[in-house]
Amino acid sequence: MREIVLDTETTGFEPSQGDRIVEIGAVELLNHMPTGKTYHQYICPQRAMPKSAFEVHGLGDEFLADKPLFKDIAQAFVDFVGDSIMVIHNASFDMKFLNFELQKVGRPELPMSQALDTLAIARKKFPGANASLDGLCRRFGIDNSSRTLHGALLDSEILAEVYLELLGGRQSGFALAAEASSQDVGTGDAWRPRPRPTPLASKLTNEEAAAHETFVKDMGDGSIWSK
Repeated sequence: MREIVLDTETTGFEPSQGDRIVEIGAVELLNHMPTGKTYHQYICPQRAMPKSAFEVHGLGDEFLADKPLFKDIAQAFVDFVGDSIMVIHNASFDMKFLNFELQKVGRPELPMSQALDTLAIARKKFPGANASLDGLCRRFGIDNSSRTLHGALLDSEILAEVYLELLGGRQSGFALAAEASSQDVGTGDAWRPRPRPTPLASKLTNEEAAAHETFVKDMGDGSIWSK
């Protein structure tokens, strides 16, 4: 089962009032597990960036000026999504913008039935609780410390982890993957997750690395760490 976890950044809240998409980020899942395949694109909105939007995502006019227009990336985007379910936090917002952009360039809209709203799932599962992406990260113990500003690809990667927890947690995800693997045995075409095209950055700080090196030196040359 292929799903696309997706997020957008925009110039504001209403495409009907001139707001546009400036970034799309998406992560591919197979059987609820990330494959390492992603889609990421900055887009020139052909309008000035409001200060309120810039403070959210940090994408300014100068940075976006030389980026492609939506019409130039529309085919690559719809090819990546295909007919897969799109997992989106507050799906009505992103779908409103995506369909506005698609309609503007004369392309068919994406049906709402193709979108799965994790915000609605979270509100149903935890009524009255904070259902924002940051709030769900705190609930599930997911590290979102790198999310100082909103970013479509980073938020999609974080949402993929949140989505797995909303489905029942990591153990549930492992069980689903094991079940899919057992069904593939003997077919000669067993699915395997592909490695990430770009390795994740190390979470080890320079201070921690230096402290570890000092610790090993203090143990002397005879320690197993020195060999």
